[in-house]
Amino acid sequence: MLVGVDLGVPHFDRELIELGLLAETAGMQPVARLACKRPAPDAALFVGKGKVEEIRLLAASEGAQEVLFDQALSPVQQRNLERALGLPVNDRTLLILEIFAQRARSHEGKLQVELARLQYLSTRLVRRWSHLERQQGGIGGRGGPGETQIELDRRMIGEAIKRTKERLVKVKRQRQTQRRQRERRQTFAISLVGYTNAGKSSLFNALVKARAYAADQLFATLDTTTRQLYLGEGAGSASLSDTVGFIRDLPHGLVEAFEATLQEAADADLLLHVVDAANPAFPEQMAEVQRVLREIGADRVPQLVVFNKLDALAPGQRPPALQDTMDVGGQVQARVFVSARTGEGLALLRQALAERVQVAAMDKAAAESPPDAIGHNAWLESRDIDE
Repeated sequence: MLVGVDLGVPHFDRELIELGLLAETAGMQPVARLACKRPAPDAALFVGKGKVEEIRLLAASEGAQEVLFDQALSPVQQRNLERALGLPVNDRTLLILEIFAQRARSHEGKLQVELARLQYLSTRLVRRWSHLERQQGGIGGRGGPGETQIELDRRMIGEAIKRTKERLVKVKRQRQTQRRQRERRQTFAISLVGYTNAGKSSLFNALVKARAYAADQLFATLDTTTRQLYLGEGAGSASLSDTVGFIRDLPHGLVEAFEATLQEAADADLLLHVVDAANPAFPEQMAEVQRVLREIGADRVPQLVVFNKLDALAPGQRPPALQDTMDVGGQVQARVFVSARTGEGLALLRQALAERVQVAAMDKAAAESPPDAIGHNAWLESRDIDE
């Protein structure tokens, strides 16, 4: 059963469409949905006692086996709700973590998900083991209380977090080495970013003729894939990276855990901000992507906005031109409309990328070349005249 609470935020999903998609991606089947409105969350139950009873009755009548909240619950709220409802209660954060755990394929991806999961679990040990807190330490039953189960769990999780962080540091070093090698080869780096299910992997496959996994579902891609993208004789090749998709209320722990992967976006020369043109909520999705880019320090990287899924637009919704500009976070950005499925607009996108690569190469050559003799002599003459 899906439950959402409108706390006055502008992007509240009253139909719980996105939460339902997340649940289906995790292998669950939503059987009931309930949305309510509150000025602020209840400290003990997140919702009021009357609403808890309404949830309990609806879940029982529909045969729900679990209750999912669209917002993050505190450990105390989760425990109280489980006692009141008699069902497992989880929140959006855990649901995203479950999906990430199912989808991670690479060693790095699995480590990142494991770190985020351990950090989440470390806050969920509030009085879950109170029945074991009467253990005694010392010889012959004398002495004070020994190490309780909750303390044991905290220590074990703390040690596991430390080990996982150490492994991720090694992975980060390896990625930095790979990036330095690309920089030495003077390869122009392009990263695909965007809201989950905007079609980044499909666009990646269409551009580089790759076979990266792509599906009409949330978080189809977690592991960063990099391929060479040939842009013609004038521009040569660039490296194109497909990164993990963003989502509203992406758990902060996941942003921290995926720092090594998201660093590809922060270190890129150009970001292809892929947008689902057929989704009516694309303005809110774009704003969320910009927020995460600011959080990882990638907001100053130049962007090219790509409105994907042109084939899914009705004839009356199609743009008058496949190339124009739009305001993104107070900055005017170039925009290209494409369809990764049919190939429409891809030639224009390649041309726009080739132009960016050529301009970057010219700027770099101008910055590295010494001043020419004519310019230097002219500077000397003007200096003599001034003197």
